[in-house]
Amino acid sequence: MAELLRGGQFLVKETKCEDVFTPEDFSEEQTMMKEAVMEFNDREIIPHKARFEAKDYALTEDVMRKAGELGFLGVSVPEAYGGMGMGFVSTMLTCDYISSGTGSFSTAFGAHTGIGTMPITLYGTEEQKQKYVPKLASGEWFGSYCLTEPGAGSDANSGKTTATLSEDGKSYKINGQKMWISNAGFCSLMIVFARIEDDKNITGFIVEYDPANPNGITMGEEEHKLGIRASSTRQVFYSDTVVPVENMLAGRGEGFKIAMNALNIGRIKLAGACLDSQRRVTSIAVNYANERKQFKTPISEFGVIKSKIAEMATNTYVGESASYRASKNIEDRIAMREAAGNSHQEAELKGVEEYAIECSILKVAVSEDVQACADEGIQIFGGMGFSEETPMESAWRDARIARIYEGTNEINRMLSVGMLVKKAMKGHVDLMNPAMAVGEELLGIPSFDTPDYSELFAEEKEMLVKLKKVFLMVAGAALQKFGPELEQHQQLLNAAANILIEIYMAESGILRTEKNVKRSGADSQKEQIAMAQLYLYNAVEIINKNAKEGIISFAEGDEQRMMLMGLKRFTKYANYPNVIELRNTIAEKVKAENKYCF
Repeated sequence: MAELLRGGQFLVKETKCEDVFTPEDFSEEQTMMKEAVMEFNDREIIPHKARFEAKDYALTEDVMRKAGELGFLGVSVPEAYGGMGMGFVSTMLTCDYISSGTGSFSTAFGAHTGIGTMPITLYGTEEQKQKYVPKLASGEWFGSYCLTEPGAGSDANSGKTTATLSEDGKSYKINGQKMWISNAGFCSLMIVFARIEDDKNITGFIVEYDPANPNGITMGEEEHKLGIRASSTRQVFYSDTVVPVENMLAGRGEGFKIAMNALNIGRIKLAGACLDSQRRVTSIAVNYANERKQFKTPISEFGVIKSKIAEMATNTYVGESASYRASKNIEDRIAMREAAGNSHQEAELKGVEEYAIECSILKVAVSEDVQACADEGIQIFGGMGFSEETPMESAWRDARIARIYEGTNEINRMLSVGMLVKKAMKGHVDLMNPAMAVGEELLGIPSFDTPDYSELFAEEKEMLVKLKKVFLMVAGAALQKFGPELEQHQQLLNAAANILIEIYMAESGILRTEKNVKRSGADSQKEQIAMAQLYLYNAVEIINKNAKEGIISFAEGDEQRMMLMGLKRFTKYANYPNVIELRNTIAEKVKAENKYCF
């Protein structure tokens, strides 16, 4: 049986390619779901792009209702509460393939199915779940998530909204203000976070909303945004809003925990929601590049355009590889906990929480890749790309929010390293022994033997081992120097996070490709091999830069010289790949297929 690594253990344990899940492993049921979602996107969303861009909020609500009728809003909801009860991978692929038509619908869908519904399915009482979840799963009601306040963004627990218990002890009165609330304009239910008395932590409440009987709730006007224009985003004000005591979600003071765990799920699903946008942008860009002629030559023949196409395709492929690897790990961890006797609720909570590091990694990596992809898409279109008549400018605008919501990328970088350190302290990930081993290796004489790299990915896998040593070297020395105060050194943490992210992403691309080569032969995976190698090469360059910056920031004298020598050793190829040749191999395949084809 495949070994299921704990979250963060990818850094210190080898993962076999047979143990990772890839998009090529979709079951028949998952493939059917993917095709149904793609058909829905092509029929209900993409033809109406102009209406979404014109801020047609009613259209967003209408399409959401249709998605509910087809069951797409309830993919992850247990059957007992009106959902499909499908696994985490199916949840991811639904989010993936339904999200590329427009960021407006993607945001509405993600906010409703994730942070609008999941807090009740994960933390609600049986009565709460029976009362509310079927309505949310069917699209009869839509949910919103009211956490952010004017003074409380990334510092979610600092909100000023209050909840005061009534004299008869039967209800709470909520007073305060929330902002940037997705789906506010058409929601029937809000997950609202407020503070009771002087509690250290906020508390979550389920608040019903009916415009005909607003119960002290008023809405601001629709926000006019750079992108996701037809996603309803409003401020919400509460003035003595009465909420029955039985609508408290989980226990008093547990709101911060709810918020953090809901965001973990939101982060990996956000990565999924960025994938098909990259596929679509890459396809549209190569289609244009094949048709557009300059100097009597299709621009897709020009080397600089080939380079762009290759990098766009590579980042998409690796993003898919990492996202589905992590989502299957979560699904398997949930199944393991259920088999051990946990309730579905507890199993799902703990299953996602286990891979919170990977969720943050994916959120950062894929949200930045989709922005870069859309940016290069505009560049390939040239002046036309800047026009609203082409789809590139809206894709670029919609992509921009992905680096901000579900916790900014800056916060998620800090979290990824911080959570890894905490796991090490708890003994869940052994960082200290491998870090000490790297320290001893630095003091030893390096081997000058010529390794055997005849097998596919032999050198790439050795390079991954060395890159993990870079992280252990830098993070281990920094932790030794600063101890608990490491979290005050944000630029150093940022550099460490960039190393961590690139290791996970590069390894995922290599493992997926190796698995598929073993399954169907190297000839069928020629371009995928090139993408895995190209991504790793780029990752090595990013890691080298960030590690050097980190080392120089805190080490001096002999220690600095030794670590920089170690860095040079750990980031050096025996045989450097011909990067231009790799890009050309990838680009020629995409050009010939006239679309993203992997």
